[in-house]
Amino acid sequence: MKLVVLAAAALVAVPAFASKELAQKHACLACHAADKKIVGPAFQDVSKKYSGQPEAQAMLMKNIKAGGAGKWGPVPMPAQAALSDADAKALAAWVLAGAQ
Repeated sequence: MKLVVLAAAALVAVPAFASKELAQKHACLACHAADKKIVGPAFQDVSKKYSGQPEAQAMLMKNIKAGGAGKWGPVPMPAQAALSDADAKALAAWVLAGAQ
């Protein structure tokens, strides 16, 4: 039983470990960096802004997929509509964790 729980936990954790690679794959790093503003906000600033908000991950997933404008300045973030829900969830979790 313990092995099954550990294996399940490992499967859940895999997308979070892959998030930097996902950010590179989906060109997020063209506009964002972990610790400094480029075109869009630093991932760590996003993490600080939404820290402790229970719906933060769902909201970030929606913003990643739908795009947006006005929350961080005048430059709109393009929609990533083709991004899978699993990848959007992994990226949102990684950003909320400070892009570590």
